[in-house]
Amino acid sequence: MRLTAQDLAVRRSGRRIFSGLSFALGPGEALMVTGRNGAGKSTLLAVLAGRLKPEAGTVTASEVGEATLSECLHVVGHRDGLKSPLTAEENLAFARDLLGAPTASPQAALEELGLGHALRLPVAYLSAGQRRRVALARLLVCRRPLWLLDEPTAALDAASQEVLAGMMARHRAAGGLVIAATHQALGLVDARELRIEAPAASTQAAPAAAADEVWW
Repeated sequence: MRLTAQDLAVRRSGRRIFSGLSFALGPGEALMVTGRNGAGKSTLLAVLAGRLKPEAGTVTASEVGEATLSECLHVVGHRDGLKSPLTAEENLAFARDLLGAPTASPQAALEELGLGHALRLPVAYLSAGQRRRVALARLLVCRRPLWLLDEPTAALDAASQEVLAGMMARHRAAGGLVIAATHQALGLVDARELRIEAPAASTQAAPAAAADEVWW
């Protein structure tokens, strides 16, 4: 898969968030999106995921056959997007069935994230770090070429961050793409950086609306 963004611009609630953003990624490549809080990192991921229409510019995917871009990506946002009354296994089985990967194993995905013991625990009983790992395990129950990750290491301890780094490395080695909005290094070897700068003060007519971060 190849992904190209050309001259993207977004305005929300009367405020220009960013403009003129362009990049291109090919198989196995990674992009780190950086910038201060409110600069538009999450907004860019929303545009790439097809959840927000840009004011200008285009996003195109090639070498994906008949699939649409939305059918080729996973998103992990700030919020974990889990159903608290359901077990970790049930949450992953729901994601697997929704995304059309009936042979994927929730147990294997949880074991890779070090949560095999939590298979049948309602996620309401899990810590913030454990819930985050369940959310990241969704990346493994349906293989999709593009991962869009918004602060993926939030609430993760050092050991879990290493597991995530290994997951991303294997994904890239298989030709997958990773785009991560982050404030810190993620162990993404040879990743490029796209820094989003704050717009000029004169263009900030109103606060930006909060992005909906509960994504699949």
